Amino acid sequence: MRPAELERVTVAEAADRYVELVRARTLTGALSPATAEVYARDVATLVELAGERVVLDDLTGADVDAILLAFARKPDGRSSPGSAREGEWAGQSPSSQARFRRSISALFKHAVLAGWVQINPMTVSTVTSRQRGGLRAERRALTREQAQGLVGAARGLEEAPAEPGKRRDQRTGLRDAVIVLLLATVGPRVSELVRANVEDFFTNDGVRYWRIFGKGGRTRDVPLPDDVARVLQAYLVRGRPEMAGAGGEKALLLSWRGRRLARGDVQAVIDRVQRRVDPDQRRSVTPHGLRHTTATHLLADAVDMDAVRRVLGHSDLSTLGRYRDELPGELEVAMRSHPLLRGRP
Repeated sequence: MRPAELERVTVAEAADRYVELVRARTLTGALSPATAEVYARDVATLVELAGERVVLDDLTGADVDAILLAFARKPDGRSSPGSAREGEWAGQSPSSQARFRRSISALFKHAVLAGWVQINPMTVSTVTSRQRGGLRAERRALTREQAQGLVGAARGLEEAPAEPGKRRDQRTGLRDAVIVLLLATVGPRVSELVRANVEDFFTNDGVRYWRIFGKGGRTRDVPLPDDVARVLQAYLVRGRPEMAGAGGEKALLLSWRGRRLARGDVQAVIDRVQRRVDPDQRRSVTPHGLRHTTATHLLADAVDMDAVRRVLGHSDLSTLGRYRDELPGELEVAMRSHPLLRGRP
């Protein structure tokens, strides 16, 4: 028998209520707006695959298996048509499948507490996410030479003389340098970068820090490398006031109109700086790819894993595995400087 308190809501009704709750959690800082939108998108996909009029409590483990498999077969919208070669997987990536599974698992956990389902069907699902394995066709992290080329191009923007007669929307060199240097050396999430305010940067004992407001309402104070701190100061003194005009916007990064920069603008900035890099060192990269670059090179340089975790803002060391890419020649360098062979008599 069904318990008296069970509420037979449809999948669509449950999704609407759950998404409303998730978005409300962004007001308290428990979730970032970007994460809430990912949940909303995945839950909308669940409604599409399960059927909006189906009662949530009627879904079984077999139904969930069918939904997960249907999602896995959905074309990845980020790929261009015909980009996959014959025999290659053309559906969702392993990371997208895992993310979708986490999203609907969270919905069903809430559904149990809300009295929408008697049994969480995820607990009897047999389909598991595809395991990530093998070599990627293209690394997300830049090699050391590629990263140094991009960083060098960004630092060159600080020294580039201001061209007389340029409009305000063309005088963004210092801002662009700050964006690329922070992404490449500190590895923030793009949402953390555009959310930053001037007041989040402070100096303690001669060291410049960035107080980053991250996921789940957590904050972390990350010291900036001296070169990055110098470019940041130049931007705050010379670049930002010119863009801010008479407005009272407190955001660190401003558009030429004097408004807070949007997430979508950051990629355009990276691409613009990349055009100044030598073609032999140039490779397209996303803001998240620069986060991978930060983690990969800090770990490859034997920086303490817990320190890297704190810089990136993760609560668990195990998460670092997703931000670690292989580098050419890395094993050879490690074996040449083997700790057991140093300082031999």
